[in-house]
Amino acid sequence: MISFHVNGTHHQVDDSRGREVLLDYLQGDLNLTGTKLCCGIGVCRACTVAVAKGGSPAEAPTIACSTPLHLLDGTRIRTVEGVAEGETLTPVQDAFLRHFSFQCGYCAPGFVMAATMFLDSLSRNPVPVADLDSAIEDAIGAHICRCSGYVRYYQALREVAMDVISDPEGDKA
Repeated sequence: MISFHVNGTHHQVDDSRGREVLLDYLQGDLNLTGTKLCCGIGVCRACTVAVAKGGSPAEAPTIACSTPLHLLDGTRIRTVEGVAEGETLTPVQDAFLRHFSFQCGYCAPGFVMAATMFLDSLSRNPVPVADLDSAIEDAIGAHICRCSGYVRYYQALREVAMDVISDPEGDKA
């Protein structure tokens, strides 16, 4: 059996399904349709999810359209549906909306996931302000937005990242 958690819930699949890709499992079995299929070969990154191995809190961006289930045994997977707490948006989701970062929205789940993982990492390992733009490029630069919302995504993420850098402990006055 292949065993993993998705958004905090434990799941098991038979080894015979090990070659099935994560995206098909998420959408077909769990009805989690926020993760999008776009290019189907892992280039556009619209299907990005967060995957953590073992007890590590660090999550890595993972391309759901081409990652087979057998590689996910023992992992924790977080999809875009697992980012917000109930109906309350995260700061990055709110910033993306306020900055009108996306038009059609198809790429938005991948950007949200990459930005969320970036901010989680940034809170553990802050970078100097002078290095922030480069760090943002590393985090979301490979994501493709067909509507060309790149500048707005960058502006929104930079705004939220500045808050994290200025207050890495989350102690808001």
